[in-house]
Amino acid sequence: MNTTVRLAQQPEADELLSRDPLAALIGMLLDQQVPMEWAFTGPYTIAQRMGRETLDAGEIASYAPEEFAALLSAKPAVHRYPGSMAKRVQQLCRHLVDEYGGDPRTLWRDAATGRELLNRLNALPGYGKQKSQIFVALLGKQYGVRPEGWREAAGAYGEEGSYRSVADITGPDSLDRVRAHKREMKQAAKAAAKKP
Repeated sequence: MNTTVRLAQQPEADELLSRDPLAALIGMLLDQQVPMEWAFTGPYTIAQRMGRETLDAGEIASYAPEEFAALLSAKPAVHRYPGSMAKRVQQLCRHLVDEYGGDPRTLWRDAATGRELLNRLNALPGYGKQKSQIFVALLGKQYGVRPEGWREAAGAYGEEGSYRSVADITGPDSLDRVRAHKREMKQAAKAAAKKP
């Protein structure tokens, strides 16, 4: 993963996301019910609090749960729900240790197709279909991970020139466009709900 991403909109956090695949996976996991930049700054905050340059799935998985929850809860908290997110991050890391020897790159390195990659992501704790599709799109669009059929596996998130998700954020302007798209989708959903 030698690329430059701008998901957190903070240089140090983005630098970690650019080189550490576990940071990207954790950032995506945290990306719910908080602003995207907050979610993707989370892995950097965790690494700093652990005194590490990079994140290690084995180390996080073996942390005492109450200590890891305290680490995420310290002010400023890593997430709006730091306790439950600490548990999810540890579950994700345990899965990576058990299934992939702790190396998150293995998730996509030998995935022959986009569908296989999507299925592997879908099996991760805390990753549902939408989050998995967005991560496939993020890998393809920004990290150069493009197994055959990756765009199809990512669904609408894989479309070129779309501004639907974090996969399309490359700076402040694209962040604004993604936010505008999300607002439009929420308004459309509310309007549809009001129809008899």
